[in-house]
Amino acid sequence: MMGRILIVAFVAVIGGIFSACSDLPRVLVLHDPLTSEEHVTLGLAYEVVGRPELAAREFDGALRKKPGYMPALVGLGNLAFDRGALEEAEAYYRQALITTPEDPGVNNNLAMVYLTQQEKLDEAERLANLALAQGGQLRPYVLDTMAHIYVRQGRYREAQTALNNAEALAPPYDRTLHQRLAQLQQELATSHPRTE
Repeated sequence: MMGRILIVAFVAVIGGIFSACSDLPRVLVLHDPLTSEEHVTLGLAYEVVGRPELAAREFDGALRKKPGYMPALVGLGNLAFDRGALEEAEAYYRQALITTPEDPGVNNNLAMVYLTQQEKLDEAERLANLALAQGGQLRPYVLDTMAHIYVRQGRYREAQTALNNAEALAPPYDRTLHQRLAQLQQELATSHPRTE
């Protein structure tokens, strides 16, 4: 019993000392156990479930670990694009192109920024052509971008060709892409029937 009283008294004294020190500045050393790749993976997961603020935090975490990390820059660019901050998206995509100048996804994303802004369409076309030259799974998405660029430029025959190629390559599971292509097909058919 006496030992127990001593322990309680000791804990009370230590607690008093620590509470007296509570006004002192504290230094916390935190260790981030995640890699840049893991931060990006987590950021993408947050983006998919509609938590852009948490996604941005993770992309920023990846950049703290690895400045200039292309997937994190693209993630932040995509978030900016989705909320309509096109100049911010452009800046992130341009930074990403510094490390990977021929990446088809980044080139297509930057082309989409210019297309959405309805400016620099020649640069958008150049970027989309660079992305197309890389081939791969993004090809139908880049062809969609090209078709929209051509429509904005009044090049309807080229738009129709790009659109037909995009439809032929579009993955069957991507309903959003199929809807976008069908919408442009309808627009071309009603506004510019001579392109068929």
